[in-house]
Amino acid sequence: MARDIIGSVLILMGVCVMVIAVAGTFRFKYVLNRMHAAALCDTLGLMLVLSGLMVISGFTALSAKFFAIIVFIWLASPVMSHLIARAEVLTHAHLSEECEVIDNDDRI
Repeated sequence: MARDIIGSVLILMGVCVMVIAVAGTFRFKYVLNRMHAAALCDTLGLMLVLSGLMVISGFTALSAKFFAIIVFIWLASPVMSHLIARAEVLTHAHLSEECEVIDNDDRI
């Protein structure tokens, strides 16, 4: 009973984070801001939902698979977000008019 309540609360919190992140994705004007909102949905929202499913299912092989998904997402999502942001900075012609861009061409 308590395990179901805790799992449901975690899932509900994850869904709320995802709804807020989707609203932020549609609300923000610039690509880098939208990307930040989408990355929040990937990491925090998915982690909360999968943690809730782990609590509900108990300690089984299924919860180990959920944990492996959480670890993979937490390792891969920041790298993907960084690469997308870097591609946007390198290819967007008028980005310096929209936001402050520090020129680090010598560090590439």
